Amino acid sequence: MKRIAHLAAPAFAALIFTSFGVMSAIAAPREIQLPAEAVKLRSSPLPGFAIAAQKCAICHSADYIAYQPPGMNQTQWTAEMAKMQRTYGAPISDVEVKQLGAYLAVAYGSAKASDPAIIATSNAVSSPSLPAQTSVAPASAAKVDVQALLNNNACLSCHGLTQKIVGPAYHDIALKYKSDSQAQATLEASIRAGSTGKWGSAAMPPFAALKPEELKALAAFVLKQ
Repeated sequence: MKRIAHLAAPAFAALIFTSFGVMSAIAAPREIQLPAEAVKLRSSPLPGFAIAAQKCAICHSADYIAYQPPGMNQTQWTAEMAKMQRTYGAPISDVEVKQLGAYLAVAYGSAKASDPAIIATSNAVSSPSLPAQTSVAPASAAKVDVQALLNNNACLSCHGLTQKIVGPAYHDIALKYKSDSQAQATLEASIRAGSTGKWGSAAMPPFAALKPEELKALAAFVLKQ
């Protein structure tokens, strides 16, 4: 009996080792390498173009837009943007829904930039009027709400604080630039203009609409992680 047990021990050990290896393989995190962006949004002077470049690219590539039925008008495109906002949680405001609807209707649909409805939408959202009594504090004097910026621009959909998602973890970025005296300026430029190739093939869209103080606050937040 002892002889049988002695002979069975190596086989049992091999079984345990094999099982452990299989479990380790199953538990190991998988990295997804996204293909490089090959299609670009159709350029336009309309305000919705900058928003599309900044926010639509967070969740899908530009060719997804081209898959939509051709000839959609402004009302239809605006309804699609409202669905993205309300159903899918796209980080776009009610004003941006209208801006995007106007841009997409012209760039991909049946509308023209000279259409009165397109002009009215662009002018209304580009130059919002303020009540005469309203006192607006200088932007530099206002405290930037970093958490609101992260939420409104879906930053945490692509970056974890300590874990890579699509882009690198903020902690890893902070470590990379720990000894770089130009880190603050470098990150501000990357956020504003977007970047690709620094952390793999996935591209980060530009956030050109952010104010200088918002860029500064976001970069400082990342470097503190």
